[in-house]
Amino acid sequence: MAGDERRPRVLLLTGGPLDGAGGCAVRLASDVLGALPEVDFVWFSRRPGRERPPPEHGRPVRVLSGGGGPLGPGRVQSVLAGAVFARRVALVHAFLTVGRGFPLFSRLRPLLLGGRPVLHTVAGVQDPRRLAHARPLGMTVALSESMARRLRSAGFGDVRVVPPMIGPDEWPYLPRPRGLPAVLFTGHHDPGGGAETAIDAAAEAQREGARFRLVLAMRTRPGQDAAGLAEALRERAGAAGLTDFEVRGHVGDMHALLASAHVLLFPPAVLGHADIPLTVLQALASGRPAILSDLPQFADFGHAVLRAPAGDARRTGQQLAWLLDQPRSWDMLAERGRVLVEDHFGPERFAARYAALYRELLSP
Repeated sequence: MAGDERRPRVLLLTGGPLDGAGGCAVRLASDVLGALPEVDFVWFSRRPGRERPPPEHGRPVRVLSGGGGPLGPGRVQSVLAGAVFARRVALVHAFLTVGRGFPLFSRLRPLLLGGRPVLHTVAGVQDPRRLAHARPLGMTVALSESMARRLRSAGFGDVRVVPPMIGPDEWPYLPRPRGLPAVLFTGHHDPGGGAETAIDAAAEAQREGARFRLVLAMRTRPGQDAAGLAEALRERAGAAGLTDFEVRGHVGDMHALLASAHVLLFPPAVLGHADIPLTVLQALASGRPAILSDLPQFADFGHAVLRAPAGDARRTGQQLAWLLDQPRSWDMLAERGRVLVEDHFGPERFAARYAALYRELLSP
């Protein structure tokens, strides 16, 4: 595309502004924008104020938002703005999870987005049952092979796979911290999200003789009672016999949080909003060994991580106790995780794959 006389104009269709708090879908859109500077992007911008610096290129479209994410009607704004600007671009690149409103949006796609080609990056599927009522927006991109198989079986046709990217310069390899080990869980207060299993696994590891501090960095969804949910986790940790733990809210400085951690403990039973959580990739890039659920999305991680059956707190806790007692194994997993990210989630491969998809869809 770099050799084209005219730069193609592409609309990044997201549920929130790129300079807001966002989530996995917004982060993926921001990464595509940064990876393809030769494309003339149109993207949604937050007003008033910003959570983070705006992208350096492209054409912003203002939408109202609160707390960095869209207000109640914010997603409607994005849809309406997308319907207007879809007629002014050569390609619409949508970054949307398959959630409650997606089936209706997919059926209205011809009316809302017109006849322009659409590339849809599926950040995650909140409820697989919704796939039965959804239609593909156009060419579909999944973040993992397991999600691609699920989408194909649901009738999404030709589904490509482009894993998310992690910049090695943005997430440098960190030495192991000294002192009492810190075991980190970070995620949302979602059913099956893994926080409760992490607490029970930590209690099992403590019974096995491991000594550490458990840190739960929790993020809330709109409408959730953050204080009440955090207190429920504290009560569960105390009842499980944990004596050294902390429940935090959303942590803005993920670099500092990972620098203080020894191990990432992430044992969800289901993944919804993010097919491959960026937190896991950030931890591996930073040289932090990870203990994950044995979910299909993590199968390609191979021996770079430890995995336990989803919901099996006993087995997860035993793995945690073993890892904390094996410094050589810690070093080996830390190195393997970094290599995995560099080989499979690097920015060069990410940019090349999306550039090829753009050429394919924009060719006469």
